[in-house]
Amino acid sequence: MGSKYTKRYTEEFKRDAIALVDSSGKTVTAVARELGISSGSLRGWYRKAKADQGEGTPGDLSSDEREELKRLRRENREQQQTIEILKKATAFFVKENDR
Repeated sequence: MGSKYTKRYTEEFKRDAIALVDSSGKTVTAVARELGISSGSLRGWYRKAKADQGEGTPGDLSSDEREELKRLRRENREQQQTIEILKKATAFFVKENDR
């Protein structure tokens, strides 16, 4: 949930801002100040764009990799829940069998 004051920027605006950083030779902070946006936002967009292009720093995930990681974590959580249910069911049937 974002603040009611959070601005939403279009993908086109983000692409243009990133291109301006690349083409102007100015720092991210300087370009952000010129555009009237948060330098943290522009820096995040810039890093994400570079990672998606394969030019990011080591350890940066591309958007596709981030989505896959999210999907795998969800699958892992579901499998852990299934394992817990099966453990409880096994314990229940073992106890019933001993009677």
